Amino acid sequence: MAKKEIVKNKEEVEERSGEQKSVAKPPVLFKETQNLISKIEARLGGPLITYYNSNAGSVCSNDASAMYEILKGKKLKKAFLFIKSDGGSGIAALKIISTIRDCCGNLTALIPANAASAATMMALGANEIVMGPLGFLTPVDTSLKHAMSPVDNSNDRVSVSMDELSRVIKLWKEQEKDSDQNPYKSLYEYIHPLVFGAVDRASSLSLKICREILRYHVDDEETIKKISEKLNSDYPAHEYPILYREAKEIGLHVAKMDDELNAMLQELSMLYSEMGQRAFTDYDENSYHDNNIANIVEAAGKQIYYQIDKDWFYRADERRWNVMNDESSWRKNELVGGKIKNTVYHLW
Repeated sequence: MAKKEIVKNKEEVEERSGEQKSVAKPPVLFKETQNLISKIEARLGGPLITYYNSNAGSVCSNDASAMYEILKGKKLKKAFLFIKSDGGSGIAALKIISTIRDCCGNLTALIPANAASAATMMALGANEIVMGPLGFLTPVDTSLKHAMSPVDNSNDRVSVSMDELSRVIKLWKEQEKDSDQNPYKSLYEYIHPLVFGAVDRASSLSLKICREILRYHVDDEETIKKISEKLNSDYPAHEYPILYREAKEIGLHVAKMDDELNAMLQELSMLYSEMGQRAFTDYDENSYHDNNIANIVEAAGKQIYYQIDKDWFYRADERRWNVMNDESSWRKNELVGGKIKNTVYHLW
């Protein structure tokens, strides 16, 4: 797309934006979450750290820097980590747990709802996992989007998992006939060989990450190997919910959450969900403004969150949405002199 076209489209979007009375914005409920965190800490008898992803967010490497800012200068004998996330980057999960364990002797993960994929990896870093009635973990088998991945009908790259590839090859071999060709020859017509290599490497990386995270509190290498391999390759679906009973059978140190604590954490989840609600402003059928809160990291006195703030413009000739006027940033709320101070937080 030519530079002149980009400028023209940007001006068109800004003109449409100016015609709107207001852009939808999600609420920032720092005062409410801080009050509830104080009550939960009194109930737990120790400091609470919260990690939350909305539907627009995922576990990402910048979260480790946000977690460092939250915990900077603290040395905790014991802490509690609230996790609610559908997952993201396994490498980021390792960085986040490393950041927490660097300043925390004993860590308890609190799982009132979903802690999936990379969030399950984060939970593995806790000495104990406390699960509510709605709490669940998931397998951590890896899928990835590669520069050479296939595209969908929206012209976006799709994720490819090692489990999917292995199952296709397994089915092929089970139904193999003498006249059949090597399965890879046909598969390479749809999935580039480099994607196969990248997915295989990512699967090995997932095993490595699980082992490293478990080593923060598990000494027996055989137990570490058993749990890591189980979570990486023994489940038929990445979304399979691992509930309390099965988590215990796997060998994880889990406990059931009491009703009072569960109710408090569900209330906290509702506040974060309100902050993370989808906030779109439609300009027309081909452009809109996205103003969502994606990731939230919080502890007593401080809250850091990632605010999406950008325009999307659809180009029919490319069959894809393009970002314009991107002012997304990390932002920080903190109590200074009894007052709430909100600033843009520049991560390194």
